[in-house]
Order: sequence, then C-alpha cells, then structure tokens
Amino acid sequence: MPINRKTSLGQIRISDSAIASLAGTTVNECYGVVGMISKNYLADGYSALLKKENYSKGVVVKNEKNGIKIDVYVVISYGVKISEVVGQLQERVKYALEKSLNMDVDSVNVHIEGIQVNE
Repeated sequence: MPINRKTSLGQIRISDSAIASLAGTTVNECYGVVGMISKNYLADGYSALLKKENYSKGVVVKNEKNGIKIDVYVVISYGVKISEVVGQLQERVKYALEKSLNMDVDSVNVHIEGIQVNE
C-alpha cells in the first residue's frame, strides 16, 4: 500500500516499489551481503541473485499503523558473523528509510535464504 502525504504544495505518493528499491540498494551496500534473492524464489523456479533493477522483488513493504514493516531476503557471505551482518543491515535500512521518507520504520525483518562461499 503506497504512502500518501498532503503538503501545502500538493500531494505526494510513494509507491511500495520505490520504498523497496531504496531498501534493496541499502541492503546491497552492507558488508557480508552477497546479494538479494526473490521473495518468491521457490515459485519463480530460480534462485539467482537479483540485479539492481529488480531489488524490489527481494523486499516486502507493509504499511502498518506503527510505521513501515520491511522484510528483506538476502544471501550472505560464508564466514561472516551472521548476527553482526544482520544487525548492521537492520540499522542501515531503518536509518535510510526514516531519513528519506521522514516516516517511522517499525521493523526490518531479515530472511537469510542462503550462504555463498566466495572463492
């Protein structure tokens, strides 16, 4: 459900896809994250890492009364401390969205869908 705001100059509408793209870009900048994967990767029949133009497929945005809830589906690098990577990812996504949207982020849920060994 998109975010709608009224200002003195008019109305602003921010789509879930735009929010997901912003979150996806932030996720892929985090240390230890190899990439994102489609939230429907079993239904889609492939588990390839998403490219920049498809980041919104790896993010689910829900607009709740307490704020936005974000679910991200990621593949992380082998050998990193999962709790540290996830904690950093949650903080960075929350900060980026709150700063850009001027809206509260209720939660950032991280779903680790795979671990990739870098050679």
